[in-house]
Amino acid sequence: MQRLRPSQRGHHYFELIEKGAGDEVLAKLEAVAWRRDFERIRRSLAADGQKLSEGHAIRCRCDLDFYPPFGRLQLVVREVDPTFSLGLLARRRRETLAALEAGGLLERNKRLELPALPLRIVLVTSADSAAYHDFVSTLGESGYGFRVLLVHAAVQGQAAESEIASALAAVAGLDADCVALIRGGGSRTDLAVFDSRRVAEAVARCPLPVLTGLGHQTDRSIADLAAHTALKTPTKAAERLIERVREADTAVAAIGRDLPRAARERLGEAREWLGAVERGLGLTRFRLRAAAERRHGLAGQLANAARRRLRRETERATGLAPRLCRAGAAALARQSALPERLGGEMVAAARLLLREAAARTEGQARLVQQLAPQRTVERGFTITRDAAGRAVKQAGRLRPGDRLVTSFADGETRSRVEAG
Repeated sequence: MQRLRPSQRGHHYFELIEKGAGDEVLAKLEAVAWRRDFERIRRSLAADGQKLSEGHAIRCRCDLDFYPPFGRLQLVVREVDPTFSLGLLARRRRETLAALEAGGLLERNKRLELPALPLRIVLVTSADSAAYHDFVSTLGESGYGFRVLLVHAAVQGQAAESEIASALAAVAGLDADCVALIRGGGSRTDLAVFDSRRVAEAVARCPLPVLTGLGHQTDRSIADLAAHTALKTPTKAAERLIERVREADTAVAAIGRDLPRAARERLGEAREWLGAVERGLGLTRFRLRAAAERRHGLAGQLANAARRRLRRETERATGLAPRLCRAGAAALARQSALPERLGGEMVAAARLLLREAAARTEGQARLVQQLAPQRTVERGFTITRDAAGRAVKQAGRLRPGDRLVTSFADGETRSRVEAG
């Protein structure tokens, strides 16, 4: 519905329109709710936190009326279904939330850091509204130097969505610490603009932290969910900013109180440290003097010890000279006799080795003689060879006609195999 306008008699005239996918108007029809019907409709919607307002979809029961004098055809609205608007708003809210979550926008503005001293504030709301005055007066009563730059935007009606989104987009070029988006409450349908995807995306993409104070008493809008900090009312939003500045003021005051004491403590510690250093320097000087005196005494002792050691070594060297001469002559005599003694020992060792080798050779010769084939034959054995001169060891290998040579002790005989 759009162009809602009341008459002096309490009747309310408006237009019912149907739009296409591209937001173009496909159909339009004049409508009216007579005063008594309108009051009944108003009470029915108010029970669910709604009211008739421009830009909202409704489902209604109507009568068709034709006024002949003007040739005008219009709908007379008798009842409005409150559950239809609520269901439509709930479905759009779910779809918007899902789209924002898929795009990672619900946490984007929350990741921005709110300054410790948010004194420069961009206020997005309707100029001269109760919300504006509540917010500004609360800041003014704090005594802090807040600077508020108002960016006007309608917060209800058909223009609200585009104006709020444009105002938040314009923040990018302003020198400020944060943004306050506020409204002084209203029905569910009045606050439906803050559930729109366009407004929620503008809040999420705002380059400054956004604080909302939209007058909600129970439910939170999608703009609240996308904002850095969500408060219930404009006054609460102003109080949160004051609290933030007061915390910084308290911290600075505490630092101011603690700084002189900390400085005195550090100065006292420095004095104690310097005293300890001075005492250490005095002790070091004393130790250096003692060390110098000790070094001087040790130098004299070292010189005396060196002289005594030199005398002892000189005397020892004088006594060792004759002993070295005698020891050298004896060693020379021993070395002169050494070649002759070693030669005799080598000759004796060689003779022993030769005797041992001769004995081994003689034993092996006797063994060879005992094992010679001739000696075996002399004991009565014979050796039979085939035509190739190979010894015949097995009779089974002989064939008829094979020629054999048999050796005896005193000669040989030749034979031929007759049968195998």
